[in-house]
Amino acid sequence: MSDDENFMQESDEEQYDFEYEEDDDEDSGDVDIENKYYNAKQLKLTDPNDAIAEFLGIPPLEQDKGEWGFKGLKQAIKLEFKLGQYEKAADHFAELLTYVKSAVTRNYSEKSLNNMLDYIEKGADRPEAVKSMEKFYSLTLQSFQSTNNERLWLKTNIKLVKLLLDRKEYGAVAKKLRELHKACQRPDGSDDPSKGTYSLEIYALEIQMLAETKNNKQLKALYQRALKVKSAVPHPRIMGIIRECGGKMHMSEENWNEAQSDFFESFRNYDEAGSLQRIQVLKYLLLSTMLMKSNINPFDSQETKPYKTDPRISAMTELVDAYQRDDVHTYEKVLQGNQDILDDPFIAENIDEVTRNMRTKGVVKLIAPYTRMKLSWIAKQLRISEPEVQDILGFLIVDRKINGTLNQKEGLLEIASNADMERIAAMGSLTKSISNLFGAIFKDGEGFRTIENTTMDDNSLESVQGVALRKASRLRESQQQQRARKDKGTGLAWV
Repeated sequence: MSDDENFMQESDEEQYDFEYEEDDDEDSGDVDIENKYYNAKQLKLTDPNDAIAEFLGIPPLEQDKGEWGFKGLKQAIKLEFKLGQYEKAADHFAELLTYVKSAVTRNYSEKSLNNMLDYIEKGADRPEAVKSMEKFYSLTLQSFQSTNNERLWLKTNIKLVKLLLDRKEYGAVAKKLRELHKACQRPDGSDDPSKGTYSLEIYALEIQMLAETKNNKQLKALYQRALKVKSAVPHPRIMGIIRECGGKMHMSEENWNEAQSDFFESFRNYDEAGSLQRIQVLKYLLLSTMLMKSNINPFDSQETKPYKTDPRISAMTELVDAYQRDDVHTYEKVLQGNQDILDDPFIAENIDEVTRNMRTKGVVKLIAPYTRMKLSWIAKQLRISEPEVQDILGFLIVDRKINGTLNQKEGLLEIASNADMERIAAMGSLTKSISNLFGAIFKDGEGFRTIENTTMDDNSLESVQGVALRKASRLRESQQQQRARKDKGTGLAWV
């Protein structure tokens, strides 16, 4: 081999080696960052604090802000929030927002931030966490104020309104809702169909606020308006909220049938969305079933049937069963043994009406065979107070459910016998029929009137009727005597 050939071969090898080493340096940097990221993910379960340190060590390794630094900060923020390090999480969230404009794509950043805010919302189970949520929302809104990302602005503001609503800051909620409504409207003030989904979610929040503040007049108008929105494909959870508030509105108006219909629709939507609120709304559905005095089993439908034996609603199921069987003692026993039912303010507010209906049915069933009884005896049988018995009986008498009188001095209930009333009514009907018959005979009979159509006065007619009645009576007595003599003669013959 010549020297020239050796030179050329060495040059080629050197050139090849040099290019290989340069690529290796670039790739090894990304590989090292990627390895660091996945190693940190493995530490999340065993040593979360070390995992946070590893994740936070990724951004300095990048020369320019990139996707791995964005991912590392996301993971660190989630862990810090989970460990209760809310201040650190908020500071690193502010750093994360600096990656949005250049390091990652708009769609990816929007999706990541929205998921991050959802994670924070679900994990805020302590007062400190709830307080820090507002800071996260404010940082997000400040970051996107200068950009044209209206979608993320709407989503973040809606989350902020939910937070304020949970904290019952109704003034701030009303102010934010006005801003949101304006953002979802056309210049002429009508709803923008392209933002129908957001409009419906905003309506749901406002309906919740009106339901909590018991502003039924505005609630009814807004509820009807929300149901007319057809340009949206809403999340089932949103429709669940709207229908639930509608059911509560109808309950406050004692419109039990409409309330039951809305609660059923709310349950169906919550169930479709996989929301745990479906259990609470199912309790409301059972409550409205009792109030509307329906004997239809609410678990006959395909949607509710799988929850019939759910232990979370077993107490309400037993109450409905006892109510529909008119078993007042079992109803009272179940209610006394499950006081946690009353932890829900809405159920606590309406269960008294159910209990009163139950006791009223018990009173009606108890007094049915009697015409005179003591109030103290009724109270003892139903295990309720005597004043409550008196109150129930007074309502039944005024409402004409029973025909009786209360003797408050002696503590007695006296029921008028319906049998006597029916007998008197029958006798009256018979007397009227006989009177009509004799009137037809003596007034219109040819033997008692002339061709000139002479008429009998009332006194003459009464006299004739009296004579006829006496004759009929004597004839009936004669027949009875003959029958008695005949029977006596037959009896002697047997002897």
